[in-house]
Amino acid sequence: MNISQFAQAAGVSTDTVRYYEKQGLIGAPRRQANRYRSYTDADVAAVRFVRGAQALGFSLSEIRAILPQVAKGSFGRAEIEQQLQAKMAQIDAHMAQLRTLKKELKATFDALRCAPTQPVSTAQATAPDSGSGAGAAVVRRAFSRRATQG
Repeated sequence: MNISQFAQAAGVSTDTVRYYEKQGLIGAPRRQANRYRSYTDADVAAVRFVRGAQALGFSLSEIRAILPQVAKGSFGRAEIEQQLQAKMAQIDAHMAQLRTLKKELKATFDALRCAPTQPVSTAQATAPDSGSGAGAAVVRRAFSRRATQG
């Protein structure tokens, strides 16, 4: 099948096909006599695997690392479980970071709600304290200074 047929069968654009080739996610296709790319059903399966793994949160570099084993059929249940557990741990860590960030945003939002409605300037902000929430502290200090000055 040609690149258009392949892209349609795999559910991606022709640009995505070319990108995946450049990134080593699918092998270079055979070339027909007219130099057109020629793809197989195995190539379609590979792209579908890549898209499915992306939908589960795996990066292209993570997918690229396991594709050779998957293509050979040597990527067993234990390896799949290990990859999925590692991805879940990564997501848990990211969620914890996002919860912390949300707390900082809420604290900054609450501080701003109590401040006067004047624009803030970076020139009014002092250097942040070290540690977590430094950016929010800069914004809060700038607004509290305006409240006391104004």
